[in-house]
Amino acid sequence: MPPLRLGAKLVPQGTTIAALRAFWRLADESGFDHLWVYDHLAGVGNAATVAEPDPAIDLFDGWTLLSAMASETRTTRLGCMVTANTLRHPATLAKIATTVDHLSNGRLEFGIGAGWAEYEHHMLGLDLGTPRHRIEKLAESLTIIKSLWSAPTTTFTGEHYTLHQAVHAPKPLQKPHPPIWLGGTGEKHMLKLVAEQADVWNTVNHSGLAEATRLSKVLDTWCTKAGRNPTEIRRSVQLRPTPHRVIDDIAPWLDAGFSEIVLFFGPEHPLADLEQVAERLPALRALG
Repeated sequence: MPPLRLGAKLVPQGTTIAALRAFWRLADESGFDHLWVYDHLAGVGNAATVAEPDPAIDLFDGWTLLSAMASETRTTRLGCMVTANTLRHPATLAKIATTVDHLSNGRLEFGIGAGWAEYEHHMLGLDLGTPRHRIEKLAESLTIIKSLWSAPTTTFTGEHYTLHQAVHAPKPLQKPHPPIWLGGTGEKHMLKLVAEQADVWNTVNHSGLAEATRLSKVLDTWCTKAGRNPTEIRRSVQLRPTPHRVIDDIAPWLDAGFSEIVLFFGPEHPLADLEQVAERLPALRALG
């Protein structure tokens, strides 16, 4: 199993820039391996459960914040968990991500998914499409983004995007490209795409460990069909920890092969909760 890496996530809604900065600095100083925001244009509401959207809640842009995080931190890696592919053209997203990779001196983790928030797409007149349509669009985006990050020019003709001798300079600092995290649980199409394109598969603890473990085995099957060793794709989960029980919260997931643990902190008292978890980092790392 890959080594355990621990991340911290505070979503940029219902909070302030000062609070976000304080959280980032503490996570970086405490030795967390990666640090995350999310990607929405209107508030998700209860971000721990993604239950009820609240478009009126204060919300900051995730990718803009990643640029600030690059300056506010020194060692922790940075990412957006996860970018909604439907909100940007892939060439635009590739350029933004490259910029953040340079600003952070090569610390970007590139998290992306097919998009899901119907309420914000409807509100803004953006096409969302069916789940399968979104995954097909994401597959094209990933092909384009990888090419822009590595090839001198990119020409692409697909169902959703067309590029003609597109130039992307500079390239990301990380070679061949920043690690790609794909979030999603669809067994027939999304996990197939993960097997073909991702470095890390991310899920959220909505359905529980047993279901996540089953889906991880489905991913193993898709990896075999794609000619990849399943161990090449690290498994990740987002968990809302109880600070004083965080070791018990994480241990079963490690036993199930999930090595990238992203701890989601609520907006009520994120710094106090983060401090409690940071005190337990040595014990958590001993689990891995």
